[in-house]
Amino acid sequence: MPSGLDTLSRSWRTALPPLALALLVTGCQALPSGPDAGLDDDPLAGAPPIERGLDARGLAGLLTAELAGQRGDYRRATQGYLEGAERYGSVALVERAALAARFSNDPQLLTHTAELWRTLAPDSEAPTRLLASLALQRGDWPEALAQRLQVVERGGQGELSAFVELALGENADPAPLLELMRDHLARPSALEHPQHDDAELATALLEVAIGDTASAQRRLDRLAERSPELPALWLTRARLAQEAGDYTRARTAARRGLTITPGDPRLVLMLAQSELRLGNIDAAEAQTDNLLESQAGNQELRLALAQLYLEEGHPEPARRLLLPLIGEADTPALAFYLLGAIAEAEDEIDNALLYYRQVPPGDEFLPARLSAARMLIDDDRLLDARAFLRIERLRHEAYFTDLVSLEVELLEREGRADEATVLLDRELERTPNDEQLLYMRAMRAWEGGDLEAMERDLGRIIERDPDNATALNALGYTLADLGIEGRLEEARAMIERALELEPGSPAIMDSMGWVLFRLGEPERALPWLERAYATLPDQEIAAHLIEVLWTLERHDEARALTREAMERFDEHPVLDELLERIPELIPERTGAPL
Repeated sequence: MPSGLDTLSRSWRTALPPLALALLVTGCQALPSGPDAGLDDDPLAGAPPIERGLDARGLAGLLTAELAGQRGDYRRATQGYLEGAERYGSVALVERAALAARFSNDPQLLTHTAELWRTLAPDSEAPTRLLASLALQRGDWPEALAQRLQVVERGGQGELSAFVELALGENADPAPLLELMRDHLARPSALEHPQHDDAELATALLEVAIGDTASAQRRLDRLAERSPELPALWLTRARLAQEAGDYTRARTAARRGLTITPGDPRLVLMLAQSELRLGNIDAAEAQTDNLLESQAGNQELRLALAQLYLEEGHPEPARRLLLPLIGEADTPALAFYLLGAIAEAEDEIDNALLYYRQVPPGDEFLPARLSAARMLIDDDRLLDARAFLRIERLRHEAYFTDLVSLEVELLEREGRADEATVLLDRELERTPNDEQLLYMRAMRAWEGGDLEAMERDLGRIIERDPDNATALNALGYTLADLGIEGRLEEARAMIERALELEPGSPAIMDSMGWVLFRLGEPERALPWLERAYATLPDQEIAAHLIEVLWTLERHDEARALTREAMERFDEHPVLDELLERIPELIPERTGAPL
């Protein structure tokens, strides 16, 4: 069920610019002319076969693709450009296909396009970077790194250390990444490569992540001997020292880096953070004040510094940094939000409420209202919290639905599900066609076991909006999951329609695989579930895929995936239920305990 506490993402589309077809048809042969060309004869009867430029089929295909793109049918546009690119070996057309595919909401189609692009233009970095980005979106960190390493090996910028930091921040498994990096550095020509130092830094970060700090330190020591003037080296050493809890060594490394690049904001922040953790608040403030003087008017820096002080448990320096922003005409929304958090932490409830209410529409709007409402509830002022949210709905009509959803969820968390139901029903009486609230009520009905009420609300959404893929998929999946006799074909039709609308959605791919499995077609179900899990590793999709593999008697693969999923996901109720039904899947039974 979509959470009312999340900010709704809104996508926009832009029509593709028209293709300059004239440039593509210049190679077409001219029609024969002259006195011997009779009116009754086929003017092309003696023409040689077309070997360059566009023939009728190629021209028609590109016109169709162009018109599809202008209508917003980006999937069809992509397929048209791809056909032309494959037929003529045209890099220009495959680049255009990639542009259209970006808007198609189909990661698989975009991946295929990028792969063809790289085949047609093997020396171009762009398709490899695109493949790396797509792997990153799937959460496939090893594949994303492998693609980046290809860029590096061709002489491009891989930004490997930045990539590794991002991966570790997202809790990616460092072991396979480290294996790739070590293989990369083991190449005969690795030491002479322009990006070698960056690769060494990236590898050191991964070694620390797996606990091999000795190897990481040796690597950094060698790098310090070879390239002591590299600022990133000292930044990395400072970070590693901080992670190890050696704040004195972190301070020393940051200071050394600043002798190479005075005023580097990253090193100044690292030095300030080290001073804070050593308890030297005055020294930290001196560093940050100097940084602000050199970056006058930089609101983002001031906000970042305030967040640093808050993270380290020093609200007063943070408040001093933020207050000057309040008097400006373009006060950042985050400033109000952080000041509200500081006031709340110091039990200044009314001041905090004032700051939270000043957060304007944008990314921080809903989090601020959530924080304010929770604060009032924690202060035993539930009625005030509800009144606050009601007033905010009146003040900000564009957030009406989100604020109702937020209040419903807060009431449920407080154990007041009946009041949440009354609120939801009342607001739907006022706005009976609000699809978000209808969907929310449908999901609450499903959680309560009331399939009839769920189907009624989802049916109302679909009736008004037959192209609502979310509602179609939710109802189709529910009918499939419950295995209601006589309704599986109906479920498949709904899911097929949802898939037409959003062909790249892993949730809908999972639904398609699951309904096919329920219909007794596990062979056809398998590729859908494999694609869904590859695109979105999720414990529920994993459970579906495991069950299909088991049914197909691919027992070793099913057990291996069970082990991988149990280790990957902290919570896995659907997997637990599957193991209760098929205890032979439990990894311990293979002789290798979890």
